[in-house]
Amino acid sequence: MSDARPLYERLGGHEGILKLIQPFYTDLRQHQQLGPIFNAQIKDWEAHLEKIADFWALQAGGASKYRGGFAGAHVGLGLHREHFGQWLGLWEFNNARWLAPREAAEMNSLAQQLAGRLLTITRGR
Repeated sequence: MSDARPLYERLGGHEGILKLIQPFYTDLRQHQQLGPIFNAQIKDWEAHLEKIADFWALQAGGASKYRGGFAGAHVGLGLHREHFGQWLGLWEFNNARWLAPREAAEMNSLAQQLAGRLLTITRGR
């Protein structure tokens, strides 16, 4: 029998998303190339994680306080095509570690779509 609940609910709601992104951003902050980029921009990681959890709640079909700014927040970071690949690699690794295969695949697909949009906006440098 298939679980017909929205992805947001299958992830465990806001708390489940927060638990998912915490280890991901721990890895990202320590990444040789991505860490310096994000650490230079984000001063309050706890607040940032709450905002990102709201962003992913919205993407996963749940209630969210997120009010936009996704593209604008990333355009000025100087991200290049290889950064997107590295980010997606970390994302997929963490999803495989913490989620059931179905939910991991859905979250990976959402991230790939978002990365594609950002690549278009930043012109894939």
